[in-house]
Amino acid sequence: MIRRIFALALALAAAPLGGCSGGGLTHYIVTMRNQQGDAGLQHGSYQDASLAYRLALQIDPQDAHARAGLAEVQLKIAEQQYRAAKFEDALTSIAVAAKYDPQSVRIAELRSEIEQARIKREIVVSNYPTYAETGRQLQRSYKELSVLDAKIIAALQRFNYSYDSAQLTQAIQNSYVLGEEVQKNTNRLVTFRQLVEAGAPAAGNEPIAPAASLLPLP
Repeated sequence: MIRRIFALALALAAAPLGGCSGGGLTHYIVTMRNQQGDAGLQHGSYQDASLAYRLALQIDPQDAHARAGLAEVQLKIAEQQYRAAKFEDALTSIAVAAKYDPQSVRIAELRSEIEQARIKREIVVSNYPTYAETGRQLQRSYKELSVLDAKIIAALQRFNYSYDSAQLTQAIQNSYVLGEEVQKNTNRLVTFRQLVEAGAPAAGNEPIAPAASLLPLP
């Protein structure tokens, strides 16, 4: 980054100072910023790309390349924030993207999706305040299944060169255990969906029957 700034400073110092040099210098700087933005966008450095396009637009607010680039990179940033459940930040990023590409269908669709997700989150939180920890426990349980899966595959691979049927016996035993754990996790997952949709019962109360869902079923 320091090298690029130094190179830009040298180029500016060497720029001719003729009567039309101002326009040429402006074009040069905007082009350099756009190139930096394009490079950042290509390599997934979205924050750097956003900054570069913004700097280009500070010099030439109507530059089409910078406007399109900023809209695209802000959409990418919003998608990342959405996947991280940072809905407010994502909507802020979407607003910037929409400013520079107000007719974009992709931007409008993502904004609608984020707004709907935010509403659904509020419903889930009000129904089941501890949903997040339960969800994390489920994720950990499913990740643990990969250990058994790896043992089964390893036993089959050992059989390929040892031809020892004991390896197949071990694979079968682990497969039975894996099946049992999958069924347990499936039951937990079904219960989790019921709690998310119907709400967790208050302490000391009997589990409530699933109510009319406020969320769409898969």
